[in-house]
Amino acid sequence: MEINEQDLVYRLRKRAEIRRQIKDRKSVQEGKPDRISLLLDEAAIEIEELRDEINRIREDLTGV
Repeated sequence: MEINEQDLVYRLRKRAEIRRQIKDRKSVQEGKPDRISLLLDEAAIEIEELRDEINRIREDLTGV
């Protein structure tokens, strides 16, 4: 799979990764999960699943 840095899924995951590495964040200092990062990851997963479903439907409709 090609990485497109303009893609929304890539940007969501990258932002989550960056948030988890900020040492001043309270959640990082306490070793707890960052809730916003988790939400960003969840959104990325949902978008990927929806894209996959759209592609499956397209394939079924076009026979490709």
